[in-house]
Amino acid sequence: MITFVGDHNCKVDEKGRITFPASLKKQMNASSDGRFVVKKDIFEQCLVLFPIEEWERQNSIIRSKVNPYNKEHNKFLRNFYRGSAELILDSNNRMLIPKRLLDLAEISKEAILAGQDGKIEIWSKDLYESVEQGNDDFAALAEKIMGGNLNPEID
Repeated sequence: MITFVGDHNCKVDEKGRITFPASLKKQMNASSDGRFVVKKDIFEQCLVLFPIEEWERQNSIIRSKVNPYNKEHNKFLRNFYRGSAELILDSNNRMLIPKRLLDLAEISKEAILAGQDGKIEIWSKDLYESVEQGNDDFAALAEKIMGGNLNPEID
């Protein structure tokens, strides 16, 4: 699995293309051949970009947990896949993001591509800066999530 690292400020051209940062491309597997799936994030007002291998892994997880003949599960599937699109980097390492997705995330002239483990979040620069959590808030969240004893045998 790929672990993407770093926040990258990128320009969005008038056609909705973003040049994929070289530093992120170096972090990818050679076999990925520049194929991605982009979709609206479940929790935040941003987009999520998955390399094709990670997208397939996410689909395997979903298939193992969801029954498409269950009405509630079917509703989840419909909403999870709604608006998703496959992207392929062009010869200039640009990706064309559908306008409907850029509009959903309020991305216009500048975007932030933020590495986040196996995926990359794509944010409007303004929104990304506005959701930054204060140091004390983040420290409290880190303690809540990670501060417990990581070795249950010691308790």
